[in-house]
This record gives sequence, structure tokens and C-alpha cells, in this order.
Amino acid sequence: FTPAGVGTQVADGGLPWRYDGSGGVAVASPPKEVRTFDGTEYVLERGIRTDYALVRAAKGDRHGNLVFRRSARNFNPLAATAGRITVAEVEELVEPGELDPDSVHLPGIFVQRVLPLTPGQAADKEIERRTVSE
Repeated sequence: FTPAGVGTQVADGGLPWRYDGSGGVAVASPPKEVRTFDGTEYVLERGIRTDYALVRAAKGDRHGNLVFRRSARNFNPLAATAGRITVAEVEELVEPGELDPDSVHLPGIFVQRVLPLTPGQAADKEIERRTVSE
């Protein structure tokens, strides 16, 4: 529940979800549940659920316990928890028990598949670009 959106079309419904061929609204959003807690109204916003989540971890074990490096920690754990099936690419696959429990960023309960990468695949990070100014 969140106070954001109370009294707007987000809560009341009617936002266009799909348009018809002539530009009119074919499907509009339904109204959302609104509750009052301690005198303040809140709108029920459901969590995002995806069919698949694809994440890449620096280290992991075959049970799916993952350790992310640097900024990969920002959204990979959240994306993994949103997926019905989470597939993790792991740059370095270690044996269960080798990861310090305090260093695990995502427990294996959220991961259904672990794909170990070869050293060549782990080094190839096409999405990363290094830019430096002169």
C-alpha cells in the first residue's frame, strides 16, 4: 500500500491500457483497492511479476547463492526476486559452502537455474563501455 496516487486516475481507474484502431481507448485500467490506515488513504499497488529474470553474478554456487560486484548489486537482486524462473549467469562457479554467508547478496531460494560461464564468456561484457575524457 502506498499513499502515492490516491485521488488520481491511478487509483480511480480509467488509464488507457490499450488503444483501438481509431485512437480511442479499447481497454482502460480498473479501479484499485484503497484503504485507510491511521486516517491516511493508501492505494494497493501489486508487485511486478515476470515470467523470467536474467541476472549475471560475479560468483555463485550450484545452489543459486549469488554474489554481485559493484553496481550489479543495485538491481540484479530485485530483478531476480521478481521472476517466476530466475536464470543466473555466473562468472565464477564455486562449490557450496565456499561463499561466506555474510557476503551472499541473493540467496539461492530465488534462483532456479545456474549457468556457469567460460572464462572467455565472463570476460566478454558487451554492455559495458569504457569512456574516458582527454
